[in-house]
Amino acid sequence: MIKMLHSYWAYLVLFVLLIAVLNALLGYFGKKEYNAKAFRISLFALIVSHIQLLLGLLLYFTSPRFEFWSELGMGGVMKDAAQRLYLVEHPLINIIAVALITIGYSKHKKKLTSLPKFKTITIFYGIALVLFLSRIPWSVWPN
Repeated sequence: MIKMLHSYWAYLVLFVLLIAVLNALLGYFGKKEYNAKAFRISLFALIVSHIQLLLGLLLYFTSPRFEFWSELGMGGVMKDAAQRLYLVEHPLINIIAVALITIGYSKHKKKLTSLPKFKTITIFYGIALVLFLSRIPWSVWPN
């Protein structure tokens, strides 16, 4: 159940994050005013990504895969590409991506004008989006 929820929630995260990045790009290059709609989009991306992180952490520690740490050890996990992806790369990179979203959201709130706000969201959320996309196990997603 948690795995299914984590997989399908990822669609929402990617969609909202993509909308936030595109909105920030359009706002920056269109020299638009940062308004309540832009703020809500950025905030919603922050919220859904944090919920995904919580689901992922819950799945990580309750998954049967977690037992591979004790069965294979660090060396065994790192030698097995599939286990390394699920137990190291996917969680670590996605935690970094959520941290970037959080940092970007915090930094953009401190900016006083619209263009720096849009630029900050574009950079931090954009990097996070690329990181998310780079570590999705595409061969099995959303199973």
